[in-house]
Amino acid sequence: MLFCKDLILSYKDGIDLDKYVMDKEVITKFNNIGNDMLKQISNVTLSPNYYLLNRKHYKIKAILDGYNFINTEISKNLKQNEEFNPSMLYFSLLALWFKELNKESKSKEYIYFIIYPYANVYDNLLIEIKDKEFRKLNIKMIELAEKVIYKFDKYNFN
Repeated sequence: MLFCKDLILSYKDGIDLDKYVMDKEVITKFNNIGNDMLKQISNVTLSPNYYLLNRKHYKIKAILDGYNFINTEISKNLKQNEEFNPSMLYFSLLALWFKELNKESKSKEYIYFIIYPYANVYDNLLIEIKDKEFRKLNIKMIELAEKVIYKFDKYNFN
């Protein structure tokens, strides 16, 4: 969640809509979803400063280890300056974690992410996209998220 929050904040309001002119409506819709996701993630995460100040606490250490693991895996799988879609990447990471692997299913804090209609967004970003290169990029982000999340699920926090 913390990694996805940082990913959203890193590109928020910085996407060039003119690059994909034909799909401006879909991209705008997804940016709105990103704002909603950011709001929900912010509800269940703390400020970055909190994590840094408490990094020696075993729970915070595990969170930061997980963050670093995900960051490292994504960096290893993306070539330097390679184009990627942060929206589809964070969304796929969350969808796999909460829907595919059913993580946090008993936690009230994460109910929003468990019941979120991920399929509708996938339809928007795969089926409704007219730009074939952008569609390929989105599929690549799903594959990257799968590779990272399945590896993360087996990660040992020791």
